[in-house]
Amino acid sequence: MNIYIGAENIISPLGSTAEENFGALSKNSSGIKKTEAAGFDKKSIFFSRFAENTNDFSFDALLKNCLKNVRSKISPDIFSSEKTLLILSTTKGDIKSENVNPIGKSVSELQNSFELKHAPIVVSNACASGVIAINTAANFIRAGVYETIIVAGCDVISDFVTYGFECLFAISDKPCAPFDKNRTGITLGEGCAAVVLSSHKTIFNVEPMRFIEGTSGNDANHISGPSRTGEGLYRTVKKTLELAGITEKDIDFISAHGTATVFNDDMESVAFDRLNMQHIPLNSLKGYYGHTLGAAGIIETAICLQSMRNNTLIKSMGFEEEGTVKKINIISENKKLSLETVLKTSSGFGGVNASLLLKKS
Repeated sequence: MNIYIGAENIISPLGSTAEENFGALSKNSSGIKKTEAAGFDKKSIFFSRFAENTNDFSFDALLKNCLKNVRSKISPDIFSSEKTLLILSTTKGDIKSENVNPIGKSVSELQNSFELKHAPIVVSNACASGVIAINTAANFIRAGVYETIIVAGCDVISDFVTYGFECLFAISDKPCAPFDKNRTGITLGEGCAAVVLSSHKTIFNVEPMRFIEGTSGNDANHISGPSRTGEGLYRTVKKTLELAGITEKDIDFISAHGTATVFNDDMESVAFDRLNMQHIPLNSLKGYYGHTLGAAGIIETAICLQSMRNNTLIKSMGFEEEGTVKKINIISENKKLSLETVLKTSSGFGGVNASLLLKKS
């Protein structure tokens, strides 16, 4: 069975559509800015965040506006079909305004607003949630349970999230620099994105790509620290390639996780080296968006689709000097390249890792 993926949309500080976001990336524009007195004890912190004190960028508003755009890119009756499901990827939901039940109200409102026949499913599996949600959608479609699944990811910055990462000493004192020798940690970001997966190519207004395969794995290394051997990432990518029936030689580009922490970036370099992928062009988008947690995998997959449509590799913002334990092929400048097959990876707390493959249809 062929599974198609497209109708992508992104709302971020860089734009309100996937096309606007890709345009900003093509100009190497970053959404990261310094915010005064935003951290614990009024510390100034770099974020990629929306304008404050406006409901336009609340958790619920982001999801609704993003999904309205997606609905305009597919057949009009899809959202209300019995064979359609919505999957939501998030790590914290609307914890900024509702810390008792940060996702229940939002899920109910989405079902009512878009006249969904089924209650949305929530995937919350640390920072690999987005890629796992997409893989889950593909598995449902292959099993014949649904024909079309909208996968949306959203997370917003809150004191809870900020203080938590500060407690781990994981937040950078400058805009994050994934895979760079002088990286000092993550930059948090907020945003929302969505993609549509379907067994029917004809529902898309614009030519979709194909979802080929995707898996996840957990090496259970540590509650917050990644495996030094890259075991979880190595295993999921290896399994994804095996199920897809291809090798690393078929991959044109890797959209990596790249959080810009010392341990994460080293882990990824080790895993890709073990997979014989050290030569494949690779980037991280965290230098543009910051780490958007549960939205990251959806945002980055949507940009993969845009990169494939435009046959353009986007440089890894913040990278200047090699600084990982194993050498990998970091994209240092935008360049044109025919992109037929793309690998997207994600990693998260607790040893969770996920990967998926996209191909032109």
